[in-house]
Amino acid sequence: MNNKFHFSCVDCGKIINSTKVEYLCNDCESNNNVTQPPQGVLKTEYNFSEIKARLSSDIFNKLENTGFIDLLPIKSIGSLPYLKVGNTPLYKVSSLNNKDLGFDLFLKDDSQNPTFSFKDRASAIVSAYAKENNIDTIVAASTGNAGSSLAGICASQKQRAIIFVPATAPKAKLTQIMMYGAQIVPVNGTYDTAFDLSIEITKKYGWYNRNTAFNPLTIEGKKTVSYELYSQLDQTLPDRIFVPVGDGVIISGVYKGFEDLLKLGIIKKIPTIVAVQAFGSSNIVNNIHNKQFVSTPSKTIADSISVDIPRNYLMAKKYLLDFEGETILVNDDEIIAASKALSSNTGIFTEPAAATAFAGVLSYYNNNKLKKESKNVVMLTGSGLKDLNAVQSIISIPSPVNPTISDIERFLNL
Repeated sequence: MNNKFHFSCVDCGKIINSTKVEYLCNDCESNNNVTQPPQGVLKTEYNFSEIKARLSSDIFNKLENTGFIDLLPIKSIGSLPYLKVGNTPLYKVSSLNNKDLGFDLFLKDDSQNPTFSFKDRASAIVSAYAKENNIDTIVAASTGNAGSSLAGICASQKQRAIIFVPATAPKAKLTQIMMYGAQIVPVNGTYDTAFDLSIEITKKYGWYNRNTAFNPLTIEGKKTVSYELYSQLDQTLPDRIFVPVGDGVIISGVYKGFEDLLKLGIIKKIPTIVAVQAFGSSNIVNNIHNKQFVSTPSKTIADSISVDIPRNYLMAKKYLLDFEGETILVNDDEIIAASKALSSNTGIFTEPAAATAFAGVLSYYNNNKLKKESKNVVMLTGSGLKDLNAVQSIISIPSPVNPTISDIERFLNL
């Protein structure tokens, strides 16, 4: 039996102690159908009372000094890839368009991860677990970022990656996957179609599956961002954290990290977390207070958060309701405008999914919903270079200029 951690079912509360790979709760999984978010998603739990007793005082610093290994589902930090995952920059912004904001705005730039997205946090933990358990092949479904992340991390760990993607995924992301040497499987269908196929082939061939929510360890990778935020803010909490939301795993990871700190007595409360979705893909926000989940087909420029059936809906919903989170919807025009404003004001170019979170904070700002001197964090989850087509409508590359000073002067209106 594994003595370091166990799993609990988000829906029925069943406790699972196991030394083998676990995905969903067997009891709840039997109730699942393709029209509803899956039941039986597992949460990874640790012996928090034992950790508190053993570390006794200065707990956070002691945890940080050991790479938080006590709160990770792996045996050794040495199992992680040598690529630098996490510990991404947190930038403070004081003004936008030369206007003082009146509150503290922090940008957590996870495009600085090895494959340029937040997804590397999850891939690193999944890969490390596979390495420790002599698993060679890892499969995943992705709109691009998770796939390119797994492909890159597996390349560094000498593991085989098989990635199912919608054929319509951005070319830059598909290129990344193939350059890393992974096997790509373009599917005529949506992300949800690719997801279901990857699960089916996982069960048939016994491969290890990285899919978010389906594999509980993905949340354990993503939660590390919360530890970093607490450290980077000098062991204080922000008032709000704006998170782009698609299938609900990133926001659950952010919550899970702070929940760990809460259970260890390191913090006294969890900050207000704002779930930001696109109007064109709002299946979590639209259903947050509904008893019965109803899916609306997704269509948004933010492909990374375009999801019809959010795979971690039930956990994300529980977190948002239990800890009084907030929700907001932004449209595609707001997302693209936010991407431009972010780039031109800060020098950070993000993909539309990340810009969605920034559009959320801009909406709060414009509607006077942020208190003066409050601390607000925006999660920037991926690089804009992953989806250049998305911003073509707001840029116009000039025609070539003749190579003479006079022509250049006319061009620059000098």
